[in-house]
Amino acid sequence: MTEQKTIDDVVLHLEKYPNSQVIFLVGAGISTSCGIPDFRSPKTGLYHNLAKLKLPFAEAVFDIDFFQENPKPFYILAKELYPGNFKPTHFHYLMKLFEEKGRLRRIYTQNIDTLEMQTGIDPKYIIEAHGSFASNHCIECDKNFPMEYFKSKLNEASNEYVFCKCDECGGLVKPNIVFFGEDLPLKFFEQWDQDLLWMKSNKDKHPLVIVAGTSLAVYPFANLPTEVPNNVSRTLMNLEVVGDFNMNMRKSDIIIKDKTEQITNRLVEKLGWQTEFDKLISKGEPSTSEEKETIEGILKDLENLNIEDTKPPKLVKEEALEKEKKSEMSYEELGDTSELLVRGEDITVAASEKAEQDKKHDNEDSTELIGLVEETSDLKIT
Repeated sequence: MTEQKTIDDVVLHLEKYPNSQVIFLVGAGISTSCGIPDFRSPKTGLYHNLAKLKLPFAEAVFDIDFFQENPKPFYILAKELYPGNFKPTHFHYLMKLFEEKGRLRRIYTQNIDTLEMQTGIDPKYIIEAHGSFASNHCIECDKNFPMEYFKSKLNEASNEYVFCKCDECGGLVKPNIVFFGEDLPLKFFEQWDQDLLWMKSNKDKHPLVIVAGTSLAVYPFANLPTEVPNNVSRTLMNLEVVGDFNMNMRKSDIIIKDKTEQITNRLVEKLGWQTEFDKLISKGEPSTSEEKETIEGILKDLENLNIEDTKPPKLVKEEALEKEKKSEMSYEELGDTSELLVRGEDITVAASEKAEQDKKHDNEDSTELIGLVEETSDLKIT
């Protein structure tokens, strides 16, 4: 059996190859220590807690179709998770230190919190696979809005009325976050293809891929570790062994199971980077606390939310007009069976005419149908 590699093997690689550059593939787990919940952890994850609320399904808060009908849950969540409410973690500053040492090739992040940028990392190194709060657009006319516009609307709003609308067409404005049902940014695919080519053509530089704080459950991001060339070392820093590290572990893989904050502190110490690291984080004052119960604040705002009352005024008006168009009775022919549907507030009357088999029953059915129609003739048809 192959001996399990450890954090010492990461240190050995970085010291043996001083020109080695690192590509980070990161997820929500690198931000949990600053109070932002991840998505899929049992009990503490965002989806687990949102499942308790009046949503059709937990992920609906990030579903584009649901957002178009009921944007309020997302807006309340966005108000809690908005950039500026949280500070970068030690792991974020570890990536910044790699940049300062000229050893950062790229960061592919699934996170929408913009904490990588808040450390001062040059945006050219950061690929936000699922978008971020950094920019916004109207889902109707595609007009772009700066971060400040969206934030100001959230701050002005109350939990009873949380809608960010376009100042031109009145459409809903949302951050450029990739929702379920939307495509990932083209830049994500183009840059990954370039970095794959770089890894294949720079074997002598001994690139290192570090995967951290992710369940590798969301595609196509989850495929990235699989596509890393076999000659490139992969390291997983995570609480659990996930994705391709679990299904197709390579001999050269390094797996370190722990919280990313703990791994960061050990790695910095073993590399002898402590002084530089301390100086770096003192400028940014990162969050070093354990997971905070931020989710409680989110749930408090959402738990009493009546989903039916969260539709924007524009949609409510459209639905009212649609109901008016459908106010007349409708007949539907189904083979040799016809159905008459008469709808009231709580009444649905359906009558069927059968093929002539029994004249007596036929007459009784016809008489009953006429009586029912007469009884419901004064109902408001909707």
